[in-house]
Amino acid sequence: MSPVRTGFPRPLTRRRRFGWPRRVFAQVLLMQLAVATGVTVLATGLFLAPLSAQLDDQAMRRALAIAGTTASPRLAAGLTGGPPSARGPVQTEAERVRAATGAEYVVVMDTRGVRWSHPDPVQIGRVVSTDPSAALAGREVMEIDSGTLGRSARGKVPLRDADGRTVGAVSVGIEYDSVRDRLLGAIPGLLAHAGGALAVGALAAYLISRRLQRQTHDLAFSDISALLAEREAMLHGIREGVVALDRTGSVRLMNDEAQRLLGLGPEAAGRPLDEVLGRGRTADVLAGRVTGEDLVTVRGHRVLIANRMPTDDGGAVATLRDRTELEHLGRELDATRGLIDALRAQDHEHANRMHTLLGLLELEMHEEAVEFVTEVVGVHRATAEQVTEKVHDPLLAALLVGKATVAAERGVSLRLAPDSLLPDRLVDPRELVTVVGNLVDNALDAAAGTPDARVGVSFRTQGRTVVLRVSDSGPGVPEERRELIFTEGWTTKAPPVHGKRGLGLALVRRLAERRGGTATVAGGPDGGAEFAVVLPDALSDAPAEVPSDVPAALEPAEEAR
Repeated sequence: MSPVRTGFPRPLTRRRRFGWPRRVFAQVLLMQLAVATGVTVLATGLFLAPLSAQLDDQAMRRALAIAGTTASPRLAAGLTGGPPSARGPVQTEAERVRAATGAEYVVVMDTRGVRWSHPDPVQIGRVVSTDPSAALAGREVMEIDSGTLGRSARGKVPLRDADGRTVGAVSVGIEYDSVRDRLLGAIPGLLAHAGGALAVGALAAYLISRRLQRQTHDLAFSDISALLAEREAMLHGIREGVVALDRTGSVRLMNDEAQRLLGLGPEAAGRPLDEVLGRGRTADVLAGRVTGEDLVTVRGHRVLIANRMPTDDGGAVATLRDRTELEHLGRELDATRGLIDALRAQDHEHANRMHTLLGLLELEMHEEAVEFVTEVVGVHRATAEQVTEKVHDPLLAALLVGKATVAAERGVSLRLAPDSLLPDRLVDPRELVTVVGNLVDNALDAAAGTPDARVGVSFRTQGRTVVLRVSDSGPGVPEERRELIFTEGWTTKAPPVHGKRGLGLALVRRLAERRGGTATVAGGPDGGAEFAVVLPDALSDAPAEVPSDVPAALEPAEEAR
């Protein structure tokens, strides 16, 4: 059994080699990993860069705070109690503060820069190794410098007595190695957090890439580009209309054929379907409010067959086929079959008449034979003359003569109203042929089989307006269905061989409304239904005689409008 093809091009089997991957998901995964790694490294570097300076600043401020706390008037009084001594009150107080705060040293000096305290008692009585002038001048100093105990973060403050005079300075140092150790100690934790964030980012990138792999069917970017090009060529090259809708019912895509069939332009894309098409069966079919296969709808003068297929994202794709010509051919086929049946019946009737005539001649009843032939010919001639006398357009007259023959075979009397008149100046005779043909066919179907079956046709004109009325002796149309029967696809008849029913009355109304007219149905004078169609501007401007009672006949049509 051959494998099932999915419609997506499968990658060719190639020798594995290192380099930039071709698949979409692999490229996206690598790019996301690169971005996540770069962001993690950048964020870590940006955090570490100011961390050293922040730790230095914190150490200097700590040293300054200790120095400020130590420089009290009581300590200043100790500078006047005698020479510097390793056992003096100043050394004792300074060592107490150093032990309590964890500072590297607490040095108290007088205005000459001589140390009165130091962690190394040997240094007491000696001049300090760094310049104390700023502190002795009354300013606070924060710095990182090197002295007898090495590099440290220092804070220096002036030492004032009870009267506020500067009698010395206090210098406190924080061992700089401890600051560096704090910095180095923070790096492992920071890297651990950065590594965790990178791992989470990599996992998220992998999951997103796997989802992308499923959605793109493991295609390469070049394959997607080729598919898009093929889709555009296919959509705009096929002779079927394609309309794609999103989950909200807005038009996502419409190919050239769909625009032609629906009478729309490219601006329809992105707009709601009901706004683009307006209310009606076509919008209902495309939106999925009417379900089924090969649904028939009428758009303008076109008869369309629509099919709708939902998509996985909640939208849908609808296809449209133009079967206007096929519908016309089908109706012509129905009419041709009716005429063939009528001719077949006429052939039998003609044979019977010929046998009757032959019998009369063999019986030498010549006068009776002449009367018989005259009567038969006169009936057909009278029908044709009656039609052509009232309907001057040859196409419409020929249609009515043919329908009269079919009606007679079906046992229905087809009559033109005595006051009917249709001049030979129709703007579009084929349009009126379509209207009359559909209405007469429906009337014959309704009247056939009823007692005293009959169908009446009436033509009235007023200026350039034509009013057509077709009545029958059938069961009529219930009032609650008088609007429903003009809906595309609605019918009570079995479908013909060539396709669907339920289009005739819809086409009649569309043709009337396209000219600004109306198509209505009401109760008829013979107990059945009466269809009234008003077609404004159906006649040319050439003058023609108009019956005096035309205005009165037009009043119901005007009310219907």
